[in-house]
Amino acid sequence: MEAAAREELDMEVMKPLIGEQNSDSISDDEHENELLPVEKHYQLDNQEGITFVQTLTHLLKGNIGTGLLGLPLAIKNAGIVLGPISLVLIGVVSVHCMHILVRCSHHLCQRLKKTSLGYSDTVSYAMEVGPLNSLQKRASWGRCIVDFFLVITQLGFCSVYIVFLAENVKQVHEGFLQNRIVPMNDTSTSGPSEKRSVDLRIYMLCFLPFIILLVFIRDLKSLSMLSFLANLSMAVSLVIIYQYIVRDISDPRKLPPVAGWKKYPLFFGTAIFAFEGIGVVLPLENRMKETQRFTQALNIGMGIVMTLYITLATLGYLRFGDEIKGSITLNLPQEVWLYQSVKILYSFGIFVTYSIQYYVPAEIIIPAITSKVQQKWKLFCEFMVRTLLVCSTSGFFWMENSPQ
Repeated sequence: MEAAAREELDMEVMKPLIGEQNSDSISDDEHENELLPVEKHYQLDNQEGITFVQTLTHLLKGNIGTGLLGLPLAIKNAGIVLGPISLVLIGVVSVHCMHILVRCSHHLCQRLKKTSLGYSDTVSYAMEVGPLNSLQKRASWGRCIVDFFLVITQLGFCSVYIVFLAENVKQVHEGFLQNRIVPMNDTSTSGPSEKRSVDLRIYMLCFLPFIILLVFIRDLKSLSMLSFLANLSMAVSLVIIYQYIVRDISDPRKLPPVAGWKKYPLFFGTAIFAFEGIGVVLPLENRMKETQRFTQALNIGMGIVMTLYITLATLGYLRFGDEIKGSITLNLPQEVWLYQSVKILYSFGIFVTYSIQYYVPAEIIIPAITSKVQQKWKLFCEFMVRTLLVCSTSGFFWMENSPQ
C-alpha cells in the first residue's frame, strides 16, 4: 500500500514536468501554425467574400479582353511555328509569376500576422524582411513604384477598352445606317448619297455615363452576375468567330514558320498586352471566401485562357494569312449581321471587363484620398474620384484627336 501511494505521489509531481516536456516537443512551425492557422487567417466573413465560381468568373473576365482579338496578328509577326511556341512560353511564365505572387503574399501574411496583403504591400514587406539592408531602407519606394505602375497599366487597359467600345459601336451603327440609306437612294433619282460619319469622340462621350454608373459598384461580389453575363456574351461571340475561321483553313506550309526578327518585338508587345490579368490576382484572392482553393481557380482559369489564346491566334492566322488585321473581327464579313453581332456581344464583355480592371487602381487611389477628408464627405469624395478616373481614361484620346 505504501509503495502504491508513493508511486501515485510521484506521478502527481511529474505531471507538470511531463506536460512541459510535451509542449517543448512541439516545433516552432507547428506552434506558429497553431497560433495562426492559414484557413482562419485568410478567410473573410462568408457574407463578404466571393465564392469559387465567382472568383473563376472574375478571373476569366479579367484576362479575356481586347488583346485576344489581336493575337492572330501577333502570330503573323512571329511566324506560324515560332508564334504559338512563344505564346505558350509567355503563358507559362505569366502563370508561374502569378503563383509566386500568391505564395509570397501568403508567407508574409503568416509571418507578419496580417489579414491580407495587396500587390504593393507584398512588395514593400518583402523588401523589409529581405536580407539586403539597402532594400530594407527603401521598402516604401517599392510600394510607391508598384502602385504607380499598377495605376498606369490598369488605367491604360481601361483607355483601350473605351476606344474599343466606341470603334465597334460606330462600325455597327454606320453599317446599319448605310444598309438603310443605300436602298432608298437606289429607288430615288437624286445624286449619290454622302456617307455619314460621326466623330469617334461622340461615341466615347455617350459611353461615359454608363461606365461611370458601372464603376459606382464598389464590391466585386455585386459584379458577379454582370461578369457571368459578360462571359456568356463573349463565349457566344467567340463561338461565332471560331465557326467562321475553321471553314477554310489554309495549308500551314504556305505560311512562314519564322517571321523576321525585326517583327518579333511587335509579337511580344501584343502577347504581353493579352496577358493582362496579373493585376487582379491578389484583389480576387483577398476577396475570396475559401482562399485555399484560389490556386485551383487560378490553374483552371488560366488553362482556359491559354487554350483560347493559342487556338484563336493560330487558327485566325491560318484562315486569313497575311490579310489578318489588328482585330480579327475586322476580317469578318461586314455585310452579314451575324458577324456584326459579334462586335456587339464582345463589346458588352469588354464593357464589364472595364469595371474589373478599374477595380485595381481604384483600390489604390481612393483610400489615399478619402482618408484626408471628413467622414460625412467620404462617400461623395469617393464617387467624385471614381468619376474623374473614368474621364481620364478617355481624356488622352480626346486631347490627342482634338482639332488643331
